[in-house]
Amino acid sequence: MFRANITRDEANLRSRQLRVASYEVLVDLSGKRPDATPLEAPEKTFVSTTTVRFSSIACVANANVIAEEILSATLDGEAVGPEAFDGEHLTLNLTEGDHLLQVTAVMRFSRTGEGLHRFIDPADDKTYLYTQFEVADARRMYVTFEQPDLKATFQLSVLAPQNWTVLSNAPAVEPVAQADGIARWDFAATPRISTYITALVAGDFHSEHDTYQRADGSTIPLSIHVRDSVAQHLDADRIFETTKRGFAVFEEHFGRPYPFDDYAQIFVPEFNFGAMENAGCITFRDEYIFRSRQTAASYESRDNTILHEMAHMWFGDLVTMTWWDDLWLNESFAEWASHFAQEEIRARYGDRANPWATFSNSRKTWAYRQDQLPSTHPIAADMVDLEAVELNFDGITYAKGASALRQLVAFVGKEDFLAGVRAYFAKHAFGNTQLPDLLAELEVASGRDLGFFTSQWLQTAGVNTIAADWDEEDGEFTRFAIRQWASPQWPTLRRQRIAVGLYNLVDDSLVRTERFEFDIDGESTAVPELLHARRPDLLLLNDDDLSYTKIRLDPRSLGTLVAHIHQLDDEVARALAWGATWDLTRDGEMTASDYVDLVLRGVGVETDLTAVNALLAQARLAIDYYAPRDDRAAVARRFTAGLAQLLKEAEPGSDHQLALVRALALSIDSEPGAAVLAAWLAGEEVPEGLAVDADLRWRLLTELARVGAAGEAEIAAELDRDPTSTGAEKAAGARSASKDADAKAAAWAAATEQDTPNETHFQITSQFWQLDQDEILTPYVDRYLEVVDDIGNQRGRWATASTTIRQHVLGLLFPRPLADRAFIATLDAFLAERALPDSVKRLVLERRDDALRALHNQGA
Repeated sequence: MFRANITRDEANLRSRQLRVASYEVLVDLSGKRPDATPLEAPEKTFVSTTTVRFSSIACVANANVIAEEILSATLDGEAVGPEAFDGEHLTLNLTEGDHLLQVTAVMRFSRTGEGLHRFIDPADDKTYLYTQFEVADARRMYVTFEQPDLKATFQLSVLAPQNWTVLSNAPAVEPVAQADGIARWDFAATPRISTYITALVAGDFHSEHDTYQRADGSTIPLSIHVRDSVAQHLDADRIFETTKRGFAVFEEHFGRPYPFDDYAQIFVPEFNFGAMENAGCITFRDEYIFRSRQTAASYESRDNTILHEMAHMWFGDLVTMTWWDDLWLNESFAEWASHFAQEEIRARYGDRANPWATFSNSRKTWAYRQDQLPSTHPIAADMVDLEAVELNFDGITYAKGASALRQLVAFVGKEDFLAGVRAYFAKHAFGNTQLPDLLAELEVASGRDLGFFTSQWLQTAGVNTIAADWDEEDGEFTRFAIRQWASPQWPTLRRQRIAVGLYNLVDDSLVRTERFEFDIDGESTAVPELLHARRPDLLLLNDDDLSYTKIRLDPRSLGTLVAHIHQLDDEVARALAWGATWDLTRDGEMTASDYVDLVLRGVGVETDLTAVNALLAQARLAIDYYAPRDDRAAVARRFTAGLAQLLKEAEPGSDHQLALVRALALSIDSEPGAAVLAAWLAGEEVPEGLAVDADLRWRLLTELARVGAAGEAEIAAELDRDPTSTGAEKAAGARSASKDADAKAAAWAAATEQDTPNETHFQITSQFWQLDQDEILTPYVDRYLEVVDDIGNQRGRWATASTTIRQHVLGLLFPRPLADRAFIATLDAFLAERALPDSVKRLVLERRDDALRALHNQGA
């Protein structure tokens, strides 16, 4: 068990012991102790004073605090002895009644994105701080009872340099000057919220302000904050536009006004996730402030993230899960709601891509992969402790859960679903709930029994597959049924609401001519609605993507897609087709060579840029890992040639051109290819309309380093050209990718032996393993197993390393290019000899499964 874990049993016990009324927190960022003496390391530590008002039964209970030093602690005015603090708990002997706990402590700034993260911008030496408390890291900034159901009001005060911007969950306030250039910010108390969504953001931010006007004429203050060095790239108008449109959708359909007093969106560096739903104070990774040319997919992804976090203001912040068992519902609802909002926005304004096609092309692909790993789990996972929670921020919790909710919407109807949600928010505002609380309101609103939904969709793992089964005469169906099956390990056959689309070639288009919607259940479901319908050119199951299921295409339909996918006129239908063929490829039922040909035929005219990016990446994966080893080079050359031809045909300056250039850079493996990239980097022979800007330059240089056509001198020169934090991170990634033994050794040390900041660590670990570098990479196969053993046994730095850093090492440093049968046998023997924690073994076994799938497909 890793340090600072909290179990569900502990939380349940404390829920019976305590009721928390309020937190008052003073965070002193002046670099001084309360007696005005300087801290020994003000760049690494700060002082926090917490006052907690709560009541209890007579008991012994723990408060949570991870601190360098407790300076003082009192309970009801009496000193709490130093023996009560063990580094993560403050043990309290409580009498029945009301209590006042006051603690002053020296806390440590984070460099791994957990707790209060501190960042110095290399572009201008300005300081930025932000909190990230989910799952349970508020205790790294103040003393807490760290669990979501012990809600309390939260009032924050901050001492910081007077010229800073300081933000929290309550509206911004004017600072009051203190001595020595320090000021004090005293924020108002919030409504009752959970500790994990409290927040502090501070630093030299550039800020933009606007308001959202509600239908009743009242307004919500809006603000956007970014680092000063990236302010020139801020497209505030689009972010505010998406924000306002989101508020209009959610306030209308959720039936309750936004529950907080203002809405600040802050884009911060070195963020581990896409964003975090702190109440009224949302943090985003500042890679969402695009400093270089991006495709429409990047903007649509950011819009989705903005709307996802906004949905959390109601589902998660206003009404909060009792314990992390319902993490899936928190995230799945926001995932579903963000796409629902984009659908509503598209209907009103018509200037966005189809969000459900994007969902199918990216998020569901993530879910299907996750659900076929050995670590798959029910959507409603058994979250026994924080270790389990941290591992389950995955494709099942987000995308499969959202798919299940979309299936639920199809089953009960959208209007009844939203009516149930409105009743749920009204009944449980500022409280805590469990899944049955939501289902009860949906049953009342729809009049439908949802008992099957929990047992079939939420409490069992695995994905079903469906296929059509029919007889025909003279081209007409005389019998039609849907077959359904599941893996032996997860044999549940689910009740599903699906549609079947009949698509036919009409002139130059493949169009839907008929559609049928019905329920299926069990191994086979007769569908009388299709009797006497004519067999189409393409029979598409799960049309409109209502359910979460893999589909198998009959030979005629597959042949139609292979020949005519570029003529299929509906984005969601194409997404289903792309998904079905990728499933066939991953399952070894379609060759990598055929899949690559299909992608080359359709990607150039695909209108969903999310699909374009996904298809190009999947084709690359198919070539590198699913093609037989003797065929890989030939398939790779054909793909590279196809990309080059598509690039010539692409409209200058278009999104397709940029996506194809990125894919082409990844595909080079020869001196002629490297010469092309080097020329582009030098500004020579650049395709018309292509902007070789900062991000593309790093991409080209990294690929040149990968094949040994660039080294330290070129990387250092590029970093001089781009002396930003992003530049430094990309330089670390390029060095890690280098076909150079010394660079590999330095990268390995930075990843496994040194305290490397989290985003730099990600770049290093994600670029380390490369194909065709076997000679210099072979020694690191055994070293990977050694570091897995060290992490599992918490040796040295791994006893206190962050979850993020551990996950990077365990997952991204798995030696995938060298994972042959011999390595799998070595790995299996290694795992058999060691009792590793489940959190370690799970990540290794997931990568092992990827390797076995690749080996299977290479020989299929």
